[in-house]
Amino acid sequence: FSGIVTFKSAIDIRNVLGFVPLDRILIETDSPYLAPVPFRGKTNDPSLVPFVAKQVAETKGLSTEDVAHATSSNFDTLFRPS
Repeated sequence: FSGIVTFKSAIDIRNVLGFVPLDRILIETDSPYLAPVPFRGKTNDPSLVPFVAKQVAETKGLSTEDVAHATSSNFDTLFRPS
């Protein structure tokens, strides 16, 4: 999920997010475009990932720390060297 999930109009995306298991979620910034709210319209960069994580946490009823841990672990699992 990218910064789009924070957009007011992204109701459908947040609904889908609610159904996706946490162990299948990755978050990213889609740099340099589609910065999350409150930076929408500005140049995006990886330092804004916490805003995406915050929205994921709010949507799923979790803490931001839980989302950060899970999505970092998901990344490591997906891209683990063989």
